[in-house]
Parts: sequence; structure tokens; C-alpha cells
Amino acid sequence: MTVNITGIKASSNGAWQGDNPIDFAFPLLIVQTTLILFVSRSLAFLLKPLRQPKVIAEIVGGILLGPSAFGRNKHYLQRIFPSWSTPILESVASIGLLFFLFLVGLELDLNSVRRSGRHAFGIAAAGISLPFICGIGVAFILRSTVDGADKVGFGQFLVFMGVALSITAFPVLARILAELKLLTTPVGETAMAAAAFNDVAAWILLALAVALTGDGSGGAHKSPLISLWVLCSGVAFVVFMLVVIRPAMKWVARRCSSEHDSVGEAYICLTLAGVMVSGFMTDLIGIHSIFGAFVFGLTIPKGGDFAERLIERIEDFVSGLLLPLYFASSGLKTDVAKIQGAEAWGLLALVTTTACAGKIFGTFAVAMMFMMPARDSITLGVLMNTKGLVELIVLNIGREKKVLNDEMFAILVLMALFTTFITTPTVMAIYKPARGIRGATRRKLRDLSANDNPKDVLRMLACVHGPGNVPSLISLIESSRSMKKKSLLKLYIMHLVELTERSSSIIMVQRARKNGFPLFNRFHRGEWHDRVAGAFQAYSQLGRVSVRPTTAISPLATMHEDICHVAEDKRVAMIVLPFHKRWRVESEGEMVENVGHGWRGVNQRVLKHAPCSVAVLVDRGFGTGAQTPGPNGTPAQRVCVLFFGGPDDREALELAGRMAEHPAVHVTVARFIEKERIEGSEIVLQPSPSKCREKSYSFSIANMNLQREEELDEAAVAEFRGRWNDLAEYQEKVGSNIVDEVLKIGRSHEYDLVVVGKGRFPSTPVAQLADRQAEHAELGPIGDILASTNNGIRSSVLVIQQHDLANAEETPVIKVAQDDLDKSSREGSSTSPDLPNDFV
Repeated sequence: MTVNITGIKASSNGAWQGDNPIDFAFPLLIVQTTLILFVSRSLAFLLKPLRQPKVIAEIVGGILLGPSAFGRNKHYLQRIFPSWSTPILESVASIGLLFFLFLVGLELDLNSVRRSGRHAFGIAAAGISLPFICGIGVAFILRSTVDGADKVGFGQFLVFMGVALSITAFPVLARILAELKLLTTPVGETAMAAAAFNDVAAWILLALAVALTGDGSGGAHKSPLISLWVLCSGVAFVVFMLVVIRPAMKWVARRCSSEHDSVGEAYICLTLAGVMVSGFMTDLIGIHSIFGAFVFGLTIPKGGDFAERLIERIEDFVSGLLLPLYFASSGLKTDVAKIQGAEAWGLLALVTTTACAGKIFGTFAVAMMFMMPARDSITLGVLMNTKGLVELIVLNIGREKKVLNDEMFAILVLMALFTTFITTPTVMAIYKPARGIRGATRRKLRDLSANDNPKDVLRMLACVHGPGNVPSLISLIESSRSMKKKSLLKLYIMHLVELTERSSSIIMVQRARKNGFPLFNRFHRGEWHDRVAGAFQAYSQLGRVSVRPTTAISPLATMHEDICHVAEDKRVAMIVLPFHKRWRVESEGEMVENVGHGWRGVNQRVLKHAPCSVAVLVDRGFGTGAQTPGPNGTPAQRVCVLFFGGPDDREALELAGRMAEHPAVHVTVARFIEKERIEGSEIVLQPSPSKCREKSYSFSIANMNLQREEELDEAAVAEFRGRWNDLAEYQEKVGSNIVDEVLKIGRSHEYDLVVVGKGRFPSTPVAQLADRQAEHAELGPIGDILASTNNGIRSSVLVIQQHDLANAEETPVIKVAQDDLDKSSREGSSTSPDLPNDFV
């Protein structure tokens, strides 16, 4: 179908009036956008297990939709991606690119680049220089081999090829490092600093290449003065932006700080208009518009409310909708069929090999000169070889300026895809720390008491979602702090930050570089600019408490690996996790804040994989409410420990002993004694893996000597009463309905905190609850009753799981009466031979 592009209308009159919507610009753009997003998101889902960055799926999606695959059907190509629609699609995609480069400039802190040190600068310089030289060498071969390559100006072609082979994609690299949990390892920090240098150098080289190129035609006949004027004008633009506009934007940022009521909408709109104006100015000069947007982003002050609000306003729309259009349009312009014959495929292999070798060996050599280990050096080289994002921008500009023809464009796009694709699997293969949780020695509070060494250091890892968790955690940690003169508490604070697809990669890096996993930095004033750090920094001034902060930035599905890794690496005895629900009292009454089911999954996986004991804190205002006076008039925390028996309850009793030593904590231990057993009335629990784990309690499937467990329980209680009888209150409760007794304790106003064991080896009274429908199965029967939102519980709850490898495997159960079990045995039936012994 022949279309007069000047006659194209924006919108149709509708199918009822005989119009085909896809013959009109805007409806066709909607169809194209929807198709691109569907294909790219589907590919991203398929590539997710391989931990590939999203840009790979977007480029591959474009290639599939273009002439290389689906586009071989000419009818499809002419209807969905006709040639007249290309400028419209690319214009919309270029708006996304413009604002994306503004975000890159906004997030890139030049001060942090300057502070990165000579190691990062040397590695970046080598990572650019050697590939650039190799790119020039390859350019000679391409120029003499590829048809039409010699029609382009010699200087422009050499510079473009050098830039294309020497670039490192900073945002893509940040995402890969976060996914591999290397963001703040020594290798990750060096890679990000070097990539920041590389990014700045890449944009300077790209501006140079564009200035030299002009429109790409008649390069040999163009006056050198034109390129000189373009370069001088570009330098003048940068100086003007940094000298005049940067102070103005600092004033705007101050006006929009948290000290004022809100970030003014007028300033936001003015800034967004400034992005467009800056892009127009550099386009007017003769340098691509994205360079103006990038420089304008550099003028915005980093880390304040204004910058964060700008990112929130535009990042989702740009990264989620417009940017995929840009990468898909790159794929649509890539025709793999243009690479024909052994010679063309040989050139692809040559370009790819040269790009990888130059980047990897250049980085490796300089890293070794700086005395980095060989494995770290080669890993750094592979990471610096990441192309992706910025590479595609360079190639599109090269094609737009007619420096690259269709064949060279296809070769370089496939090279960028390959180098980015191999980064993650290669790093996972050669750099072992990226592989997750390592084998560990298991620890619990009981191990410290068994040594009875007053100089033993209690190490705890407390996780926080945000400032709301801080008061209760500080109160809990302080209550657990022994008052012995030589006793020291080492507290590691881990701020859990979810890594999502919208996470601003460079802001994320800046946060992690200050406090990131797995490196722990000493406190420096002003280094952690939020209330979480300030509160724990103040707490660390107590003297016998050493507090060290860190941040885990991960997807929720792998967050437990970060927590367990730090717990193992720092040899902590207990991990304290915040519950996924938090109660707070407001003027309207009690409110329940749910941070999300994903965080509940994090807790469940930590409970399963932790290398030490774990405590889950259900916070109902612990440490923030009214407290009874203690010794010397100081407020006293009132803590009740419910003891039913078993390893988890013994660990809870161990913590109670530490709390009892604190002069501002009043501890009560309530031991539940079962009534005298009637023969044949015992409850037996048998594994039932078919039951839903979310709604059924799980118990350990390990064999347990019940008599031995009872002896250990008696010994633990006797030891507690012997050591802390003067400091703690001890009660024994005998009752037929433990649910009513537990609810009575929780609903009373007598206790600020109730401590219970998870109960993976339940006593007979707890076993009676095995068939109850669970609301929070990971807390065990008693913990679930106390954490329920509908039971009117007033106290905060701490559920403790003692670590023991033998007890790690859990499964849902069914409850069987002893007489029924005896009857089935007499009839010759038995449990499945692959099931363990009965529980109770």
C-alpha cells in the first residue's frame, strides 16, 4: 500500500465509519507500543532465571518484531511497522531517551567520581584506552571489507568505532552487581567507580564524534572549522550550565527541601521544561540533544528531596514505557539477514572478540598493577565489558548520522547483546562469593551461656524495614544487654531495601556505597542521612554497645541470602526480624500496618536457612508506651516468657535470663504444666505434606527422644531458677485450655512483651493446637495466637526459634488420637515407611 506521509492523520473516525485505525498515526502507535511492551516483558520473564538485565529482553524483542524474524512476513511489517510510522515511533522513544539521560546526569555525582581514587581512575583509563585503540584497528578492517564503509569520513568512522568498543554501561552494570550481590564488595565498588569515570569519558567522546560527523555526508569535504565551532560551542554550553545554571538549581533545591512544606509543582514543571530546552540547545549547536539533557542533570544537587521527587515523578514512566520503545526501535532497525556469508560472520566474531579482549585484558592488567588478586582482576574486566544501554545509544546515533550502514549496525548490535549477555554467567562462574550462602558453624544463645565466660561478646543482627521499626528494636536489644562489667554487645543493623525494577540504579549505588552489604563502615557523622542511623548511632553511645550499620539491596526472593550471609560472616548468635505487620495507635484507634506479603516470605526463608537462632518481633508499641517504675525510679520493661518445653522454648528461657540481669527489665516466667495424662489419651502428630503450609503449622520431622527432652526442660528451668530466682518471677500454670490462658496473658496490660518459642517439637498441650487454621504459620501455634489481628492482644510478641541442624526440616501434620493409632496397628496398617517416627 502506497501512503502519502504528508496526508497521514493523527486519529481515525472509527471502524463504524469505515476507517481502519492502524492506518492512522496515533492508534498505530498504541498498537506498536502495546506489542513491544508485551514481547519485551514476556522475554524479560523468560530471561529472569538467567539474571539478565531488562535491556537484553527489550533489544531481543525489537529484533524479533523487526525484519530479522516476524518482519520476514512483509504483510505484517507493512501493517504494524510501516516505514511512514518509523519517525513517529522514534520521536516518542527519543523523548524517553532524553529524560533517561537527564536521570543519568541527575544521579551521577561528580564529587563521588572525583573521590573514587587513582585505582578506579587508572582502571577506567585502561578500560577505555585499549578498547578504543583496538576499535580503531578494527575500523581499518571494516572500512576495507564492508561495502559502503569507505564512503564515510575517515576520522568520524574511527572515532565512532573506538567509542562503540570502549563504552561501559553504568546503569546496566549497577543492576547486574545488585542482582549478583556484589554491589559493595571491593570488586563491585571498584567497578562502579571505574564505570562512572568511563561514563563521563564516553559522553565526552560521543560529543566529539558527533561534532566531527555532522550529518555524516561529505565528511571529507566539510571544513574543519565547522567541527571546531561545534566543539567550542559545546564546551561553552557545558561551562554555562555548570557556572550559571548549577547555582540556580541549588537555590531551587533549597526552596524544595524538607524544611519547607512541599516541593513546588512550579519548580518541577520548570525543571522538566529545562530538560527539553537543554536538549534543543545542544541539537542547535550540532551535538545530539541527549547530551544537553545529561549535562542539565549534572546541575541538579544530589541526594535531596528535590532530586528524589524528580526521580519519583518521571522514572516509572520513562523506564517502564518510553525507554523500551527506544531499545525495541533499535532491534527493529537490526536486520540479521544483512550479515551474509562467512566473511560477514567472521567480522562479527572479530568485532566481538576484539571488544571483549580489549576491555577485559586492559582492565585486568591495570588491576594487577594495583595489586588486586587475579580472580578479582579478571572479574572486574568482565564486569567492565558490560555494554547494553549506552552502547545502543551510540550505535543509533551512528546510524542516524549515516556513519554506520545496515550491516555494520547489525554487527555492532549483536556484539553489544553478546557482551552484555555473558557478563552475569561469567561472573557467577569465576567469582565464588556471588553464589550465595556458604556453609557455616551453627550458633545459638545457649552456646554463649555454656561457656560461662564473662568476656564473651553477644553478637546480634537486627533487621529494619524503616524508621518505624527502630524504637521497638532498640528497646528489645537494650533489654537483652547483659549488665556484667566485661560483657560487650556487638549489634549489626541491616537496613533491608527491596531491589525492584524501578529502583534508581545509581541512587541505589550511592546508598549502598555508604552502608552496603557485605562491607560494614564505621559510623561517621552525617554519613547515613536518615532517622534509622541517627537513632542507632545515639544508642551506640551507651559504651558497652558496638553498633555497625549495613544495607541489603536485593529482590525480596533472595533477601534472605544477604541476611544469612552477614549472620554467618559476623558470627552472630541471633537474628532479629521485624514482623510483616506493625500495630500503631492513632487518634482513630489502633491501626495495623502491613508492609507486604513479600516481606513475610523473607522472614519465612530466613527461619528456614538461618545459621543461628532467629527471633521475630511482632511490634505493638514495645518501648514506646507507658512503663512501670523500676529500680531507682527508672522505667521498667515488663516481660513474660511462656514456657511449654522443647528447644525453642529453652532458647526463649535463655534470653529471659539475659533480660533478668538488666535492672530496668522485670521478667516473669510462666511455665505451663500439663495435667496428669490418662492412658490412651495422648495426641500423636503424623506428617501430612499434602496440607497447605500457609494455613497449617509445621513441625520438625526429626526423631526426638521425649524423655531426654523432658530432662533438658527440667534442667533448663532449674538452672534459670537457680541463677535468676532473685531477679525474676516464676509461675506454674496448670489448665486444660491453654488458648484461654495465653489469650488472658496477651490481653492483659501486665506485660509489654511476651516471649515464646516457635515450638517445632511441641509438648502435648501445644500439640492439641496442631489442627487449628493458622493465620501466621511461621510463628508456631502459640506465637500465631498472640500475633493474630483479631484476638485483642495488647502486648508485643517475640517468637524465638533455636537453631539446630537436626530440627531444620519441617512439615505440616495431622493429629491422631493414641487409641486410634493402636487400633490401626492391630489391624495391620502402618504409616508409610518413608515417614519419620511420630512426633508426640
